[in-house]
Amino acid sequence: MSQKLSAPGKPPRIPPPVDGIQVNFCKNPGCPNYGVPALPRVAYTRLTADPFHDHYEMDWGKLPSVPLLHCQLCREEPPIKSNQAVAEERARLLAPLQQRPEPSCPNPLCANHPIPLSRAAGSYQSFGKTHSGSRRYRCKACRQTFSVGIATLRQKAPEKNRTIFTLLVNKAPLRRICEVAQIDPSHLYWKIKFLTAQCQTFVADRERRLLGGLPLRRLYLTTDRQEYMVNWPRQEDRRNVLLHAVGTADTTSGYVFGVHLNYDPTLDAARVEAEAEACGDLHAKRPFRRFARCWLAADYAESHQRQAVRGRRGRVPLPAAIQATYDEALEREDVEVSDPPSPDRRLPAKGMQLHAEYTLYGHFFYLRELFRGVEKLRFFLDQDSGMRAACLAAFHPEIAARRADAFYVRIASKLTISEKRAAIAESRRAFQEARRAHPDLSETEVKLLLIKTRMREMAALGKWQDKWLTHPFPHMSEPRKAVCYLTDYGDYDEDHRAWLYNKASLHAIDCFFMQVRRRLSILERPIASASALQRTWYGYSPYNPENILRLLTIFRAYYNYCLPGKGGTTPAMRLGLASAKVDLEDIIRFQTVAGQGLTSGFSTPLCNG
Repeated sequence: MSQKLSAPGKPPRIPPPVDGIQVNFCKNPGCPNYGVPALPRVAYTRLTADPFHDHYEMDWGKLPSVPLLHCQLCREEPPIKSNQAVAEERARLLAPLQQRPEPSCPNPLCANHPIPLSRAAGSYQSFGKTHSGSRRYRCKACRQTFSVGIATLRQKAPEKNRTIFTLLVNKAPLRRICEVAQIDPSHLYWKIKFLTAQCQTFVADRERRLLGGLPLRRLYLTTDRQEYMVNWPRQEDRRNVLLHAVGTADTTSGYVFGVHLNYDPTLDAARVEAEAEACGDLHAKRPFRRFARCWLAADYAESHQRQAVRGRRGRVPLPAAIQATYDEALEREDVEVSDPPSPDRRLPAKGMQLHAEYTLYGHFFYLRELFRGVEKLRFFLDQDSGMRAACLAAFHPEIAARRADAFYVRIASKLTISEKRAAIAESRRAFQEARRAHPDLSETEVKLLLIKTRMREMAALGKWQDKWLTHPFPHMSEPRKAVCYLTDYGDYDEDHRAWLYNKASLHAIDCFFMQVRRRLSILERPIASASALQRTWYGYSPYNPENILRLLTIFRAYYNYCLPGKGGTTPAMRLGLASAKVDLEDIIRFQTVAGQGLTSGFSTPLCNG
């Protein structure tokens, strides 16, 4: 039988892959279509053995501009996404990890010109220092001298850097920092920019070991999101900007591998809007747009018109809250979009707000690059359909090869102190009864026994009938907890699965986000003063979203390398990226040049942090 393909001039069903990224496939791990992309074009016949036919159909869903892939094998309907937008987000998030060019002989005709200082043993000689303290070198080939500036070169009042760094990560409001350090606001913002660059460079130098395939046996990772409010810059438009950050931390060490905001300060909104108009983006399906990851003004206004005001859910039993989250996701035009803007929100005045689902995709593809040397990965995710889709898309080769697993974790976070204590007391009574009933078992074996009992009582919830386990061992930060195994292929025995359920937690990343609220004044959970039309001005919130990016970068470096926990060790020490607590001065004065302790991938000796 002759086959007739869809018209050549017609747009493809799905966007083409970009830089090896193709996310348009069924995201049900138990489906044969999982990880198998839809064909860009198909034959009109329905022969299952036809090489020009696949097991997907197009579905336009609730919003014509957001096409869905309908999997004929499991009935899953993932929304089609732009691979280009995912690749752009991955590139944006990986940019700080790129190696910066090192100094070399400035003479373009010299043989040493392409050879950096750190790789040119015998090609350069130290030649003293300049008046400002910068190191001077002389090229042995052409005899030309050059200097490498210190990190604080040409800085005004560099002696105040440590004080400002300390105040920033200890909840001092920016105006109070100006008073203490005796500087004006413009000088403070310049200092914040400098400290951001230093923290970024320092952390990148350590984390490039992970990019290089640092061997790690297992990582148990927790992922969650936090939202931040930006105040209105003009009285004429009293609407706030709401941004989201996604972060992932290791449960064992507490190390935060990344915290990424759905905001790009390098984009010029006016220019992007003009180019989007010129290339026809506003009339194209969203996955096929040139600027698919950016919130355009027209889309923002259209979303305002569609978005109904949703009341906040009160305290409900945990199973009911899980079911409500599933129901809410099914009501969306795009199941992976959990942050449609409400009418009392606006776009930022500088830079561009990005679609949060693309930042989620970028975050997980970023992690995949970082974890190339890890033997096994376990992800514990907040119950968020966009987070689930991004994780299962980015790590589908590892999941299919059984080198990665993913779990949902849902916490009842609105309990009072007395209710939390009651839940813990009840858990302890059940544990003691089990110990008395099984005196021959160890404490760990009793825990696994209780979890296996709960495994046999798991309830199926939501459209996909996901099975949720009610965790039997709460603690104060997670008083009531339910866990869902998203990638259960049935290949682990009961004890193995029980151990994984026991490990499930969001505590590591939630601890980091709690410290963000407590230690960064501009990101604390504000006491709001209400004004007309439900618009709210937040006392300490920033006016410039880029300052959120900068403060998160500074605090992540401080949290991982400078803030010791119990036992006096930092997360970086527990992970193996540092051997001691890093002093703030080591970050402030950090440089990746020869003569500064560059050994074995570290630009400062490990004995110094």
